[in-house]
Amino acid sequence: MTAPFVRRLWLCALVALACCSRSPSTAPPPAAPDQAWAFYGSDEGGQRFSPAAQITPANVVALKPAWRFSTGDMATRGKEIQHASFENTPIMAAGRVYVCSPFNEVFALDPATGQRLWSYDPKIDPTVHYPNKDSCRGVAYWRDAAAAIGAPCAERIFMNTADRRLIALDAATGRTCGAFGQGGTVDMSIGVTLYRKGEMQTTSPPVVARGVVVVGSSIDDNQRVKEVSGAVRAFDARTGVPKWSWDPLASAPKDVVAGAANVWAPMSTDEARGLVYLPTTSPSPDFWGGLRKGDDGDADSVVALNIETGARVWAFKTVHHDVWDYDNPAQPTLGMVAWGGGAPRAAVLQPTKQGLLFTLDRDTGQPVIPVVERPVPQGAAPGEVLSPTQPFPTAPRPLAPTTIRPQDAFGLLPWEKAECRRRIEAARHEGLFTPPSTQGTILYPFTGGGVNWGGLAFDAGRQMVFVNTSSAMHLVTLIPAAKVAAARRAEPDVEISPQTGAPFGMRREVMRSKLGLPCNPLPWGQLHAVDMRTGGILWEVPLGTTEDLAPGSQWLLKGSGAPNFGGPMATASGLVFIGAAMDNYLRAFDGANGRELWRGRLPGGGQATPMTYVWKGRQYVLIAAGGHAMAGTKRGDQVVAFALPG
Repeated sequence: MTAPFVRRLWLCALVALACCSRSPSTAPPPAAPDQAWAFYGSDEGGQRFSPAAQITPANVVALKPAWRFSTGDMATRGKEIQHASFENTPIMAAGRVYVCSPFNEVFALDPATGQRLWSYDPKIDPTVHYPNKDSCRGVAYWRDAAAAIGAPCAERIFMNTADRRLIALDAATGRTCGAFGQGGTVDMSIGVTLYRKGEMQTTSPPVVARGVVVVGSSIDDNQRVKEVSGAVRAFDARTGVPKWSWDPLASAPKDVVAGAANVWAPMSTDEARGLVYLPTTSPSPDFWGGLRKGDDGDADSVVALNIETGARVWAFKTVHHDVWDYDNPAQPTLGMVAWGGGAPRAAVLQPTKQGLLFTLDRDTGQPVIPVVERPVPQGAAPGEVLSPTQPFPTAPRPLAPTTIRPQDAFGLLPWEKAECRRRIEAARHEGLFTPPSTQGTILYPFTGGGVNWGGLAFDAGRQMVFVNTSSAMHLVTLIPAAKVAAARRAEPDVEISPQTGAPFGMRREVMRSKLGLPCNPLPWGQLHAVDMRTGGILWEVPLGTTEDLAPGSQWLLKGSGAPNFGGPMATASGLVFIGAAMDNYLRAFDGANGRELWRGRLPGGGQATPMTYVWKGRQYVLIAAGGHAMAGTKRGDQVVAFALPG
């Protein structure tokens, strides 16, 4: 018997053994019932939870890319891509996946293959620079119950564009719905006077309930005392006819001079109650409020409006007289909360930039978990009148650090640490809500959070909230108005805004060493789990690495975490998926203990919130992997879908 023949026989035996003996871990998963993800946050209340359970803590390690879809922007947009943040969370409804690119292009995809079914390009002007760069967090799906099944535009996709258009598309074909507005488009800029083109945009998706579409806005902050109004607008979902407009500052004293207080983050609806829940922001300007003395109306609040009329039902204040840009950055999440072991109550969960989590009654706005007023630092800039107290929920404790001492300074090298220590010593900081000053004040957490637009995920069955936070410091310095122009000329690459009409402009920078590392201690990003029955923190783990910012640094900065954009998504099997961190990974954590079980490499930064659905028995997990202009992460234009083999 020759050696080659033996080798062939041995090879055949191995092949036969491989074909006949399959490890249980590689067996195809059982088929699962189909599950959609029909809203930006999975459901109308933004829980970011799916009953899908085919992917489990036991098999998640086997996840592989199932398909990829490219918007084509990397090839066609040129330098424009550097201004793009691919923050989109796709939705899956009516048997299609819907994606929007940072340039407001909309794509309908086959859920099993990612193949393009149709696309629509509103052709926004690429030369206009918007305050929050080019971004589209999502679109909204709506089924017109009064329309015949299969009729044109019986199912619609609503998209608000950066240039303030609201567009209705047929969900099946991508054609504009001609009976909506003017040929499918409502111009939301009518009646709005802007100081410059692009000063106002929309980044978060609209919401639809009871036949009404509601849209917020994002505004160029800190340019002047009297910014453009942050009014929220509503339109008839069939015709586009305006229904109502509501200004958060309408309830402020008549002598208040301010604007903004807009709603830039995602909103939630409760169709049964006929309510829309709004996270309002700070009035203008962010860092000096001497011309808006008092509590700023319904700015910095969670507000419930009647969605059909725009009538204010209730409002709860999360910051009094905000001079820190601590607006409400995330979707108010609706869920049934069993606080204190009692019967579940319909609640609103509102995370904040300060790393706080407010839990409010959905019908009244009264705290479900008690809120107390605590004294905060005083000694404001001339002309300012601060609130002596600020609201704090009694549980959970703050999820992000709020105090810093010079001896807490971080640095890899002795000189670097000493430099950060000197900068902390030179600034004013007496804890959370220390007012801005000409000396320079440390805002900790910085104005990016704590929690940002990614919000939280809520597993009502387990009564667990999963939420990610960032930990970094801003140094905010007030500059006398007469010196702002010279300061801008001297430091053209630093954020210096005039706050025209105020006695002070402002300078804002992240406190970092000359090596580019944050001056505050590790970790710089975390993922937390909160028990909503007790308010206790069940676990918290570092989130992300510095691997893709500085290759190799993850070994020096083990457990550092990283500041993050985007949020988590939870499933019934007990998994928590999240991208968000400033590296190119999608991660899966065990919701029971916070252990990282799997990470999938992405072709670009994953600074978006993932989603999941089950289609024809197979569960898919999707994330937009295109990077983030403000974070400086790797650009791309792909949506990546992961699934189990088979």
